[in-house]
Amino acid sequence: MKNLKIEIKWAIIFSLATLAWMLVEKSLGWHDEKIADHASLTNIFAVVAITIYVFALLDKKRNYFKGVMNYKQGFTSGAILSVFVAILSPLTQYIINKFITPDYFNNVIDYSVSAGELNREAAEAYFNIQSYMIQAAVGALLMGLVTTAILAFFLKSKS
Repeated sequence: MKNLKIEIKWAIIFSLATLAWMLVEKSLGWHDEKIADHASLTNIFAVVAITIYVFALLDKKRNYFKGVMNYKQGFTSGAILSVFVAILSPLTQYIINKFITPDYFNNVIDYSVSAGELNREAAEAYFNIQSYMIQAAVGALLMGLVTTAILAFFLKSKS
């Protein structure tokens, strides 16, 4: 478990950053009066997510691999980080939707129906806690692996 300490630490940091980001989104009105902008503006979090992955892999390189990390080691570390982020994401989604923005689902369902994007049944099927927990876990794993595949290339030690 000691060799996974860095990945666990950064998965927790990632989850806390996600919660903080949701507080920002909520305070900016992206979950209620400005919900029409939410789908595009929430993607700004990608910058935060990538930055966290960069720091996580640099931490692993410096403090575990003593400054010398090859692509496979970097990718493996990032993949493990992605798994831990995916494991934590349902809990993170629960906290977001229970405490930070409990009206989000009602708001986004009403908006998507009134904007003609979905009928009520489809909106309710898509915008709910179970759906978001699954989307968060799968998204964290897939996006984490893609991000890791790219970052490990740039952060590997030069031979």
